[in-house]
Amino acid sequence: MVINPKNIAAKAAAHKKEHQTFFKKLKKKPPKDLDQTMQQLHDEVFEETDCLDCANCCKTTSPIFTPKDVSRIAKRLKMSSRQFFDTYLITDDDGDMVLPTSPCPFLFSDHKCMIYDVRPKACAEYPHTDRKKFHQITNLTLNNLSICPAAFKIVEKLQDKIKAENL
Repeated sequence: MVINPKNIAAKAAAHKKEHQTFFKKLKKKPPKDLDQTMQQLHDEVFEETDCLDCANCCKTTSPIFTPKDVSRIAKRLKMSSRQFFDTYLITDDDGDMVLPTSPCPFLFSDHKCMIYDVRPKACAEYPHTDRKKFHQITNLTLNNLSICPAAFKIVEKLQDKIKAENL
């Protein structure tokens, strides 16, 4: 299943209620091997996924920058942390440091990242489908389904696997 990044928001919207119901059940009673299953599905999908073909996350959303991220990136850019913040970031309503606009100012036209090797932790971990205690981040995942075709594919595979096991 190849999902065009331009169609992912519509596809996710069409499946939103189904995914919400699935995640609600998953939160209440997660399978014992959920984290291992998610890691396996994540690895499987990302073996056949090239994020450089998409970069939808970089085009549409801002990661949260931690103070360590700011310090590390500012150093790479030969700026002070304050200069980096003043140039690139704002503090949002939740008190998080984020980019004020999208696409990301560090995204090149070929979808490569100017600061890839020092990118924010949130970027390095995106779409978070291989995190431990996955059932605790289903709200985040639900949002990511409308951005990341790989996350959508992983969740669809998880649904199929759980349905097959419960037959």
